[in-house]
Amino acid sequence: MGSSQNNRKAPMRIVYHLGAHCTDDERLMRCLLKNRDVLSAQGIVVPGPSKYRTLLRDTAMTLRGQPASRDTQALVLDQIMSEDSAERLILSWDNFLGYAQGAARGGLYTSGADRMRAFCQVFPAIEAEFHLAIRNPATFLPALFQKQKGRSFEEFMDGVDVTALRWSDLIADLQAKNPGVPITVWCDEDTPLLWPEVLQAVSGHSPDVFLEDSWDLLASIMSADGMERMLKYMDTHPPQNAAQSQRIVSAFLDKFALPEMIECEVEMPDWSEAFAAEISQAYDRDVTRILDMPGVHFLSP
Repeated sequence: MGSSQNNRKAPMRIVYHLGAHCTDDERLMRCLLKNRDVLSAQGIVVPGPSKYRTLLRDTAMTLRGQPASRDTQALVLDQIMSEDSAERLILSWDNFLGYAQGAARGGLYTSGADRMRAFCQVFPAIEAEFHLAIRNPATFLPALFQKQKGRSFEEFMDGVDVTALRWSDLIADLQAKNPGVPITVWCDEDTPLLWPEVLQAVSGHSPDVFLEDSWDLLASIMSADGMERMLKYMDTHPPQNAAQSQRIVSAFLDKFALPEMIECEVEMPDWSEAFAAEISQAYDRDVTRILDMPGVHFLSP
């Protein structure tokens, strides 16, 4: 066993999908797992979450910020993947940045950058990538509050300044604490239009490979008739690139979207419509700020 660990070739790159909470709800991981064989043929390894989440957390805590030894790296890697080598190893967990209970306290995932530095120290010699979906705090906080068990609204909001929540602060902190790690970001609100591009960005699979369930997310917000018509149209008019595909999706979504699935009601105690609109405007400005950040690859329709 020891010799197989030491002879194992480390993956060229580890991809950390960071969530955030209340964005894809594990849909990305489920889709990649369903296409595990197709991806494996391209050197992309997608282990089941139970193989690495607790293991990485416990290992990072034991290391206390110090880089793991080669033996420790080999041992952990041996438990995560059965393959001898990989070009990309995909790890997804919305608790990488922190737990939902404190995700907005004092800012968005204020300990997230330090946590990711600690996780990366488990494999200090392996290049990493971060992938993150962000969401309008006006809908993110209500969704986050719904995840709380046995906590009152007052307890949840303790230490949360809604008007000061900026995803750009988290991203800047991730860059500062994890220099040289590429970061790919997209807005959760755009995910239905971008889903195939998101899957490809995270997995790194060849553009000519279409993953099973790539339209699964879109199918959840579009009528069955609309989906059938769109796919039939794409069969007879194959999109030449991602931008063309997004335009087709957008056109069919405008006509066949299920209103109850795309209309997001903001329900928080003491929040007026004007206050929610103010938060949304701040989010739009924040997205513009992120678009201009060097070292950030932003996926947009």
